[in-house]
Amino acid sequence: MYRKHVLKNNQRNKLIISSLNSFEKRIHANPPGVCPIATHIAYLHTARSQTCGKCVPCAKGLEQLESMMQKILDGAADMELYNDMIRLARTIKCTADCAIGYEAAYMVLCNVKNFNDEYMHHIEHHKCQSDIAIKVPCMYNCPANVNIPGYISLVHEGRYADAVNLIREDNPFPTACAFVCEKPCESQCRRCLIDSQINIRGLKKFAVDQISVDKVPIPKRNVDTGKRVAVVGGGPSGLTCAYFLSRMGHSVVVYESKEQLGGMLRYGIPNYRLPKDRLDQDIDALLAVGGIEVKLNTRIGRDFTVEQLEKDYDAVYISIGAQKGKVTPIKNYDNPGVSSAMDFLDQVAHGDIPDFTGKNVIVIGGGNVAMDCSRTAIRCKAASVTVVVRRRQEDMTALPSEIQSAIEEGVELRTLFAPSEVKLDENGKVVALVTQPQITGHYDERSGTPTVRDAAKEPYEIPCDLIFMAIGQSIESEPFAACGVGPKGTFVTDNTTAVTDHPGVFAGGDCVTGPATAIMAIGTGKIAAINIDEYLGYHHEYHSNIQIPEARQNMRSHFGRVQLTEKSARERRINFEPVENGMSHEEAMQESGKCLRCDIFGSGKMEGGLV
Repeated sequence: MYRKHVLKNNQRNKLIISSLNSFEKRIHANPPGVCPIATHIAYLHTARSQTCGKCVPCAKGLEQLESMMQKILDGAADMELYNDMIRLARTIKCTADCAIGYEAAYMVLCNVKNFNDEYMHHIEHHKCQSDIAIKVPCMYNCPANVNIPGYISLVHEGRYADAVNLIREDNPFPTACAFVCEKPCESQCRRCLIDSQINIRGLKKFAVDQISVDKVPIPKRNVDTGKRVAVVGGGPSGLTCAYFLSRMGHSVVVYESKEQLGGMLRYGIPNYRLPKDRLDQDIDALLAVGGIEVKLNTRIGRDFTVEQLEKDYDAVYISIGAQKGKVTPIKNYDNPGVSSAMDFLDQVAHGDIPDFTGKNVIVIGGGNVAMDCSRTAIRCKAASVTVVVRRRQEDMTALPSEIQSAIEEGVELRTLFAPSEVKLDENGKVVALVTQPQITGHYDERSGTPTVRDAAKEPYEIPCDLIFMAIGQSIESEPFAACGVGPKGTFVTDNTTAVTDHPGVFAGGDCVTGPATAIMAIGTGKIAAINIDEYLGYHHEYHSNIQIPEARQNMRSHFGRVQLTEKSARERRINFEPVENGMSHEEAMQESGKCLRCDIFGSGKMEGGLV
């Protein structure tokens, strides 16, 4: 009897877990544009159903909270009810007997804090904000707003050139993004309600692998407007802005301080992740639109000034990126054996590949730059490469796939160790990194990760010959700050990318946001081009003439996600050749056939192109 009872409970628990997993999928697929108050009422109702009813704050208080939130959503609340709701949530959080009541009330307080503007709009105007509407999740989450369902359907039909041109309507770097995009579009793909997110980046890579983008005819340029725009910085943001401005009919001059265009795509991302001949295909294609003049090896403050640009051009776009590596000012850090990861990656990108044979290398940091640096050191024949991180592995900012690839190639991860001193021998040569073990503490409300502090343990030494610091990047804004255009640090702009108190000057990319992703820089460049066009007195519109295939009936059979594979670690760690394999035709057809066409079903037909 007891055994049967246990088996029955185990079976019931499995069913509950399965149900919760399905609910978690709905949370991940929650579409952008939905009112956060309405969404949270559903979550609160679920939490309220879990209460055991033994304590009043949880049993009765959560019911009252849900009722108050519903009144706000219905437009039937005032500030008095809003303040009462916050006080009640705080009371429940402090007095509930268990985590069910505490966490539910805490989530309400977080929701109010994160979406305060939406609550105020409901109270003052009795309705949702104007931008609340059902949107296509993948397109909404793409910073460049690429028509993703459209190009997936074109890939499925084998129309690869059309797929490339549809991507270029919003993003002139289809090849680069096919290799290195962090794919925010996949984060809320509704396909996960059925099985798993579609491999969108993989399908883009399949398209550009079938046809070189510089062989696909570029869209025609508009008639010349007679307006001239200067773009300072030839990275992804600057070139994107130049591309769209040129298509609108404006003449653009790009000033680039280095000997080649590409910015961080060329000088910050190793060749094994983004082959530079493939990057050149994107750059050659976007320059083919015409109307873009490029001036290489031209540096602000040395060869020209901001005042000259403002005088000679109708508008200026600053997109100088953030290519200056930071270092941690620990003891003895100012040593030839210690340098920034960015400087090392830049050196290798210029073809100067050092020989680390017999040397032990340490990389400090837990982001993608740290992974790129450590994997590059492996390819420079280092005897050992160790990544030292203050936090846990799951709290590292690097993509999990990048961390896994680094470990496969022989990189050792030392987590929860904070660097405190560079140990030198009597000749001033680096011999070890002294670290202080860390202990995790309370969770930070903003980041959602636990804080760390020094643990009551003895310092730990890691022997090494070279140390690279990958702890962040900064911008070289001094020439601009001297002219009053920007402060020392990131540029300050309004929501139109215009530099504050400086008419005609715009800025975007990493020099505004700080180090971010390539697709974010591309999206900012596109937005800046639209705003500069408006500033110049125009409102150019163009729509794609690419005929997107009619939507088929949704394929709802469950399929496993097609994952891109890499060459074996043994093969890839010895050279800088591309490591990622593409999809086969069979895999691409299966994966593209899974698209639910959210642009057609449930959201209304979407218009392609830049507006």
